[in-house]
Amino acid sequence: MRATDQINLTDADSRIMPATGKGFEQCYNCQAAVDCESMLVVATDLAQVATDKQQLEPMLEVLASLPEELGRVAQLLADNGYFSAANVATCVAAEIEPLLAAGRDPHHPHWEDRFTEPPPLAEPASVVDRMKHRLKTRAGRKLYGLRKQTVEPVFGIIKSVMRFRQFLLRGLASVRGEWSLVTMAWNIKRMAVMAT
Repeated sequence: MRATDQINLTDADSRIMPATGKGFEQCYNCQAAVDCESMLVVATDLAQVATDKQQLEPMLEVLASLPEELGRVAQLLADNGYFSAANVATCVAAEIEPLLAAGRDPHHPHWEDRFTEPPPLAEPASVVDRMKHRLKTRAGRKLYGLRKQTVEPVFGIIKSVMRFRQFLLRGLASVRGEWSLVTMAWNIKRMAVMAT
């Protein structure tokens, strides 16, 4: 630590991170792995960095430690924040098909593009090229589209409906526990809906 570095006297474990459209905030980076079928949170973590690229491997470790009765992760859908060649290779090594956005697609593609398949992939192809090609196929686009209707609603409902917008506890261990409780509350809420 340098003499000019600033620290937060309220919560020294939190970090200053960019906030969407708001400048900067003192906060943590919450992570959640959500099952596409049930929308239940199956794994959580908390990071002290703003970027998500370094969070994929730790989350895969958490998923690998889950009981076998919960099933095996076959595909991983994640936004561009998680994309890197190393993350794609890590998923492939774990025998998980990665579908990580490798950039921003245009919001309004030509209608014909929605119903066509890309030309065959030229061989030899890297794991990143294979993933990018898969994302361009109709089946790949359909699978990746599940991300928007799976994890985004979970975070949106936690923030807007459950009104969880800030941590009440301080310190990494306490905040990690609080995030686990919040996602557990989401799971109980979701299971109640599924039971009816």
